[in-house]
Amino acid sequence: MDLRPIISEIASQADDFLEGVTDRAQARAGIAEFITMDYSQLSAIDRKTVSDAVMAVLEDESFFNGGYAGHSFDDESESEEE
Repeated sequence: MDLRPIISEIASQADDFLEGVTDRAQARAGIAEFITMDYSQLSAIDRKTVSDAVMAVLEDESFFNGGYAGHSFDDESESEEE
């Protein structure tokens, strides 16, 4: 089964269903819940694959760099200059 469309769909909706979430563990739990509700037909292995891939997409998009406590804003200014 090609999981890429599912990964893309979930990642594109993450801003909505993970609104306000800055903690990676909470995000992973939210993604797992989303998968369970909308893609219950997936096997446990496919669910983990999708969850890991969505987390990777969110990391690449700097989803977790929202300026919460302990975040270094220096990283943001460097990425903006690229």
